[in-house]
Amino acid sequence: MKQYTSKIEILSSGLKIQNITKLVEEAVFQSKIKNGLVNLSILNTTASLIVQENADPDVLLDIEVFFKSLVPMNGKYNHSSEGKDDMPAHIKSTLTNNQISLSIKNNKLLLGTWQGIYLFEHRLDSQTRTVIHHFLGET
Repeated sequence: MKQYTSKIEILSSGLKIQNITKLVEEAVFQSKIKNGLVNLSILNTTASLIVQENADPDVLLDIEVFFKSLVPMNGKYNHSSEGKDDMPAHIKSTLTNNQISLSIKNNKLLLGTWQGIYLFEHRLDSQTRTVIHHFLGET
């Protein structure tokens, strides 16, 4: 049994959902874990990680539109020290995931045919985001 950690830095695209599947697959390959698990953790409180459809971009667009209407920028928030997008970003990250655990089989990430891993940025401007990979498994 082996444990291994790595991290990737991602420059987000601002208020968007960004596909990071290839970056995670590269980390899985480099880990040399044949069978096991990887836990992905984003080290930020205003962005999140999601597993979602990778075939039809309208799905991601609809998710973005839904969250914009669910948590508006012009809400009556107490916390706004970093701008109008600050508190809405915290709320959106609370409603989604800051960690995702996935299986690894034969040194490959197990995802469904139509699944991808995404960084869901909740701030208006681009940010540098850190995603930690914690691997546990057989080499």
